[in-house]
Amino acid sequence: MNTLQNIQNPTFPLPSILDSVPAFSLLRRRKSIGHYRLNSVDLDRFNRLLARLGRRQGPLAMDQVVTAARQLAAPGGDTAPECIAQRIARLESVAAMVRDTAWEAANDAADCAQLVLDYAGDPQDLIPDWLPRVGRLDDAIVVEAAWPTLAREVASYRDFQRLRTLEACLRGCAPQELPFSREAWEAARRHEAALNAHRRHVREGSYAPVEADRFRVH
Repeated sequence: MNTLQNIQNPTFPLPSILDSVPAFSLLRRRKSIGHYRLNSVDLDRFNRLLARLGRRQGPLAMDQVVTAARQLAAPGGDTAPECIAQRIARLESVAAMVRDTAWEAANDAADCAQLVLDYAGDPQDLIPDWLPRVGRLDDAIVVEAAWPTLAREVASYRDFQRLRTLEACLRGCAPQELPFSREAWEAARRHEAALNAHRRHVREGSYAPVEADRFRVH
């Protein structure tokens, strides 16, 4: 439960300009991030993808993307800002989930995950990855749009990895060598929940429900 809550509640939000409605006078004002000029055709394609992923705030204007990038490109070396790095870490979890043949993702999550990975691997994306600090901003926006669909599935997959690793350690083999399916994970979850419930009952209850009278000497 805590893992899922941590995934769903990002510690480092993306710039708020991405969720606001830009003033009409600013819709065509900014088009360049540094020396790189965004392409309106790429932006239209990007917005269509965001809509497919479930973005509810409506299409992004070029000014919103550029303003967000400029805010994040403030002096600070070439390292990606934490809000981008956090979502790229989520992207890596999605990639691991898709690559793992032992995990059968739910249909809606599987389709959504593949769309995210296809975009992240496309060299013709909205913002080139080579731009310092903000080259993965568009990937982060894509992950953000897809996260309501993917968060629970990724949390389940991470728990699948945890229990598979635990079971592999008990059997003395590598996790990848262990036949461990989603059904096996669900069974292990039920057993673990039952064991935890029993332990709570033992802690909160007592094997001697009625307090025995103290020995008295008359």
